[in-house]
Amino acid sequence: MAFLRSPFGKNRGRKQWEDCALVVIDMQNDFCLPDRALCVKGAMGCLPKVEEAVKFAREIKVPLFWVCREHDPSGCDIELTRAHLFQNGGAGTCVTGTEGAALVEPLTREEGDHYIAKKRWSGFFNTHLDSVLKRLGVTRLVLAGVQTPNCIRGTAYDAIALDYPEVVVLSDATASKSIEVQENNLQDMRDAGVKVITVDEWRKCV
Repeated sequence: MAFLRSPFGKNRGRKQWEDCALVVIDMQNDFCLPDRALCVKGAMGCLPKVEEAVKFAREIKVPLFWVCREHDPSGCDIELTRAHLFQNGGAGTCVTGTEGAALVEPLTREEGDHYIAKKRWSGFFNTHLDSVLKRLGVTRLVLAGVQTPNCIRGTAYDAIALDYPEVVVLSDATASKSIEVQENNLQDMRDAGVKVITVDEWRKCV
């Protein structure tokens, strides 16, 4: 696997990682907790590996991005296919400032982390993620979070369309509603040129 040999080779120092960023997507209560309308069944299962990836990113001091859904309480900014969640007295989902929009515990934002609010699946759609990444000199993205067929895949494909040279998905720090859906989508992304590795494999690149 080319990613494991180059460019993330061993013992190459801090500069080795200067063009890499970890992007954690939608690890929020409304997508992770089992009693929520949009719960991703595999979300809590991948949470320990997401924690591990976040810890590793902080250890090697690469930019860490939290890309999260946020919606107006009226639901006026959600896609039409989910508008029903706000209708007829519905509480909606990931409403700005609510517990549902918060990161699922024990994940926390720390000083120096970057935060991007989004309204759709891709972290790039109508956000400033691309401009911030480019300002930081990031050319290689490592993606974690939920859910793989929607927000992970959408972000990965947009990153390819935006000509990021290397896009990586952490297979065990992402999740779907079933193992079958997870594996099928990971394979589709491999076929599109996305590198799919585990958190342990990422750590061993140093």
